[in-house]
Amino acid sequence: MSSKVIVITGASAGIGAALARRLGAAGHAIVLAARREKELGEAARAAGERAAAVPCDVTKRSDVERLKARALETFGKVDVWVNNAGRGVTRSVLDLTDDDLDEMMSVNVKSALYGIQAIVPHFMERGEGHLLNVSSFLGRVPVAAVRSAYSAAKAALNSLTTNLRMDLARTYPNIHVTLVMPGIVLSDFAKNALHGTPGFTPPTAGPMAGQSVDACADAIASVIEHPAPELYTNPAQAELARSFYANPGAFQPPFAKP
Repeated sequence: MSSKVIVITGASAGIGAALARRLGAAGHAIVLAARREKELGEAARAAGERAAAVPCDVTKRSDVERLKARALETFGKVDVWVNNAGRGVTRSVLDLTDDDLDEMMSVNVKSALYGIQAIVPHFMERGEGHLLNVSSFLGRVPVAAVRSAYSAAKAALNSLTTNLRMDLARTYPNIHVTLVMPGIVLSDFAKNALHGTPGFTPPTAGPMAGQSVDACADAIASVIEHPAPELYTNPAQAELARSFYANPGAFQPPFAKP
């Protein structure tokens, strides 16, 4: 893959930091964005000499516009934009508050919308580009009831992503839009979820086995090199999703507790 300029949000840790390392090692120029300046700086240094750190709160449209501007000032263009920032919540549907739902929509949906609306006009001017929205397998299949509002927000992101793809496909065939759906990733995501997370050990095998951040990053790097509309970072989950949609009433989660 030829060298690209790639913006990654939520890049101070987890999937975002691993993806920055992976792409930086491959020779790409990386712009990392996140709120935590110290951790972001460390992630940028780990991503190599062509990595720039931009402290940014992606729930603020002005910050996302500033991120785009900094990327263009630093590297002159953006080839790939990865909306990766996100946060979970631990509450069942009946226990959700207004604040819970607002937080999930702000961090998981509006932040991505701001990224879309910031960068896609740049792609349209150039006639090419690649947008990736990092969603979740939970936006497709109900296997974790305590992640209800998070799953709902990711389902909304899924819909925005597919509608954007439809809008662009005919007029801008060289602008790619990819929906990325990780499953359980072995990161600090659960620890940082709103209201904490009950103790749970991911399975070691099967479609819901825990996946390392590096394996997840490798899968995303592959779809950047070979664009596709959708990516399950754990391929076994594609079959699980098909089984759910084939017969939702008969579907049973692959483990007893989320």
